[in-house]
Parts: sequence; C-alpha cells; structure tokens
Amino acid sequence: MELFRMPVQRGRTMNERKTAKAGKSDSHQSDHSRADGSDLFSQAGMMVGAFWASPVRNAIIAIGTGIFVLIVLIAIGQIAVNRWNVPFYDALSRRDLNEFFHQLLVFFAIAGTVLILNVSQTWLNLMLKLKLREGLARDLVGQWLQPGRAFRLAKAGEIGVNPDQRLHEDARHLAEMTCDLGINLLQSTVILVSFVGVLWSLSSGFVFHMQGYSFSIPGYMVWAAVIYAGSASLLTWVVGRSLVNYNANRYAREADFRFSLMRVNEHIDAVTLARGEADEQRRINRDIDAVLAAIKRIVTATTSLTWVTAGYGWITIIAPILVAAPVYFAGNLTFGGLMMAVGAFTQVHNSLRWFVNNFGAIADWRATLLRVASFRHAILRMDEIGHLDRQIAMDINGDERLTIDSLSIAAPDGCLNLVEKTAAIEPGEYVLVTGATEGERSLFFRALGGLWPWGSGRIGMPAGDQVIFIPRAPYIPPGDLHEVVVYPLDRKGFSHNQVAEVLKLAGLERLVPQIDDILRWDRALVEDEQQCLALARLVLQNPRWIVIDGVLDGMDEEARQRAYAILTGHLKDAAVIHIGKTLGHDGLLKRQLHLEMDRDADPLHVPHHKRQTEMAGGFHPRP
Repeated sequence: MELFRMPVQRGRTMNERKTAKAGKSDSHQSDHSRADGSDLFSQAGMMVGAFWASPVRNAIIAIGTGIFVLIVLIAIGQIAVNRWNVPFYDALSRRDLNEFFHQLLVFFAIAGTVLILNVSQTWLNLMLKLKLREGLARDLVGQWLQPGRAFRLAKAGEIGVNPDQRLHEDARHLAEMTCDLGINLLQSTVILVSFVGVLWSLSSGFVFHMQGYSFSIPGYMVWAAVIYAGSASLLTWVVGRSLVNYNANRYAREADFRFSLMRVNEHIDAVTLARGEADEQRRINRDIDAVLAAIKRIVTATTSLTWVTAGYGWITIIAPILVAAPVYFAGNLTFGGLMMAVGAFTQVHNSLRWFVNNFGAIADWRATLLRVASFRHAILRMDEIGHLDRQIAMDINGDERLTIDSLSIAAPDGCLNLVEKTAAIEPGEYVLVTGATEGERSLFFRALGGLWPWGSGRIGMPAGDQVIFIPRAPYIPPGDLHEVVVYPLDRKGFSHNQVAEVLKLAGLERLVPQIDDILRWDRALVEDEQQCLALARLVLQNPRWIVIDGVLDGMDEEARQRAYAILTGHLKDAAVIHIGKTLGHDGLLKRQLHLEMDRDADPLHVPHHKRQTEMAGGFHPRP
C-alpha cells in the first residue's frame, strides 16, 4: 500500500498492540498440533470458530434449520413411496387394473408433494452456499487486511504466494463443497435412520435352515447392508487416500501457473522489448509440466479408485435382491414386499455408502480445507512472528518530535544501525537518511512504519499526529481517476475542482477531462507521474509528517522540481524524512542521518516452522 497510517499507543510495542487486536484465544493453545494447525480437527475447529464469529452465522443457522426440516419431510415422502411398492406391485402380480390405476394416483400425489419439497430444498441449498461464501470470503479478507498482516505474509515464504487463489477460488470451492457434502451427509443420515427400521422389521423374524440346522439373525438385512457398505468404505479409503495430497498439490501448481501467466501479462511490454517471449514460454511450459504431472498422479489414483467404486456399483444392482431372496422364496414376502425390501435395502446401503460415493469429493474438500485453513492460520501467525526475535520498541512521545534512540535493525545478514545513536527530528524539519544500499534503506523505512519490528532500540512517534509513509512504488487503486487522486480518503468529501487542482500540481493537467474515466491508471501513468501524484494528493490530507522511501532519487529533473514545489509550497508545514541517496536534492534536505550495515552483528533469528504441506511454507521474513 502507499500510505501506512500509524496510531501508536503509549508504552506498548506495535506487535503487542496487533496481537491484542487479533484476539488472544489463538495464543493460548498448548497442544502442538492445534498450534501449528496441521491436523483436520484443529483446522475444522478454527473454521468453525470463524463461522461462529461471522455476521452471517444466524442466517446460515436459519437456512440450515430449514434444510433439515425439508430433508426430514422428503424422507417421510420416500418412506411413503417405499410402502407404496407393496400394493402397487401386488396389483401388478394380480393383474388388478383398478387397483393399478388407483396406486398410480397415489404415486402422483406423493411425487408431487416431494417435488415441491425438492425445489424448496434446492433454493435453500443455493442460498446456504451464497451465505457461506459471503461469510468465508469476508472473514479471510478481513483477517488478511488487518494492519501489517498482508505485508508480513507476503514475506513469509511459500504460504504467502498467490493469496488471491486462496482468497477467491479456494474459498469459493470450500464453501460450495462444504454445503454439498454436508447436505448430502445429512440426507444420508436421515434416510438411514428412516429406512433401517423398515429393513429390520422385514427381516427380523426370518429363520435360516441350513444342513439340518436352524438359526435366525435378527434384522439380518440391516447387518448385510452394514457389512457390504463397510467393506466398500474401507477398501475405498485404502485405495484412494492419496488423493488428498494429490489434489492439494494440484491446486498449488495451478496457482503457480496462473501467477506466471498474470506476471507475463503485467510485464508484456518489457518482455516484448527484450525479445523474451521464448524464455517466458520455457518458464510457463515448466509450470504447465508441473500442472500436468500433478493431474497425472490424480488420474492414476482416480483410476485405481474407480475399480473399487464402479465394481461395488455393479454388484449393488443385484445385491438387494440376493439379500432379500431367502425371505421371498420362503414365502414370507409377496412380490410387492420383495420390492419394498429391495427399495429399503438400497436406501440403507446408499446411505452407508456415502463415504464411498463421495470419497473423491471428500479428498478434494480436505485438500481445499487444508489450503484455506493453513492460509488463515498463517495470517493469524503474522501477529506472533514479531515476537520470534528482538523487537524495536515503538511508542508515542510526549511532544511533537520524532525520536530515534540506539536503533539497530535485525536483518537476515547482520544488523542495520543508525550511526547517530540519538536523533530528534523537529516538526517542519527536512531530513535525509542516507547510507547503506537501497534495499537496506528500505528496511529502515519499513522499521519506521512498524512493518519490520525486529531489532533493538526505540522509535518514538510524534504525539497527536499520524505519520504518512510514501513507498518507492506508489499504490494506484482500481477505479476512476477521482478515486485514485483522493485515495485512501472518501471521494464524497472532495469536489471535481479539488481533484483537478491536485492533477495540475502533479503535472497531469491533460487528465482533467478524464477524472471520471475508469482505466488501469497504474499502467496509464509512468513511474514519475505516479510518484508526483502520490505526493500531490497529500495536499488533500495536509499531513505534518511525511516519510519517503527514495521516491525523489529516481525522478528526472522536471519531476523532481515539481515534487519539491509540492513539498515546499503546499506542504510547507510538514516535516519530511527522505530515505535515499545524498546527491541531487539542491540543499532541500539540509540535515543528514546515516545508516550502516554491520555484517558481523547477530543476524535475525526467525526459525523455520514445520511445513504443513507442500503448499504451506514456513515463515521466513525477507527484507
């Protein structure tokens, strides 16, 4: 982001404040598996906790209750259809035409009622997906965009790569599959409870006669269904359990492929001018190969799983009749009763086969849950990561000065120190902070902004003022030019004329007629124009403290003079801290502070955490 606003509470470090804001419940879990979020129960528990705190919770509970009621009513209708089998098929066996037509009318009455219930349930199912998607998406975006989290996540290794994939596609997929699998499981459970009694009563009194022995198995049809479905479920799990990791790996490779395509498209001008199409094609082909390899593993595993699921599927066609045949041939069931038993067995068996029928979907859901939950867990861990090493104390001063005392910033390859052990910057003062390399100077900029908390010493921010930070690459938000100019403020507070004046200050008078146009302004404006606009729009906020990360260094002379005019003419009461090179500032930045890197000092110690999966990398901050 371009502007980091930093209200600081007295006597507390920035990380302590962020940790308190994020909520303390996550930090009090002592169980290791729960702490690293690597098992199903901790992941599901975290997502349930997020759901319970969601504003859509009540709507989801209400819709879920409605779905449950409809499923129960539909099950009652299915029981009625099952019982209807007896008189209908008995009428067929007797060739009773009148009873046949009567039972047809009964069927249409039952089917019509169940049809209305099915349509109603479909509508509620879709509404449940909508609400669950809303709650999940808003929760993830809200957690991601807590102050400082998105920045730290981007520096945290593989878990921070392609957050858009997890925030958008994975969240959508998880919401839809959770609804589908959950509703399907509920239906199977209700059907099982409803029909197991029917099946038990049909086979409860039957006596088997075999080689002179007689014995009975109470409710043997129920046990047959349980054994049949149980064996299928066990074999399915043994054969198909690898699909969870294969699906998770595929989603990660798909995200990498998508990112590569987006990256090339974003930099297509530079790629074309460098004649780099062939090289980019090789890179993208590597990503395609990785995606195809992941899909091939899924194809192999799915093919093996199909031998089990399809094989049991074919056996299921004849299995109900084989199970009910002893009772039928013993004369204890009419033909209609046989069809009723077959229907009840099929319903019970299908309910018990829920795991088999949905194993592929369960593996897909489990992989998606892993990606979303590990991403959310990583977001929450961003508040803790600042406590993994030394911390810079950030406080509010009792006066309007910005002070720095004994500052040493821990970096992966040493410590970046401010040569001046004590520095106090007065309101309205212009200061240049120089020395070290460009990347190391940016580390100092991030430390001032509270984005890099590791190190020692103290940074005291001025009392009563918010410090505005201008990064080297300004953020140009999507939308029309009016929104771009007033960002991050509300456009309603600024007139067309005020926006036009800002554009003129930035040397962009030609764009005044396009204030209401929606374009990719981050592409339409060149770098110097974006940087001048970033400074010019500060006039709308009239800040008293501005910290700039090397923006003035890379400007051409005309743009630099325009930037000086904005700072000295329209923001003359503001203190300016520019972190950059010593040359080319025409005496504007009269005071200098100096940075130096100590390669022999104790470097940053942030341990790598155990990777949860191939997609959930360890936390590794990078400057």
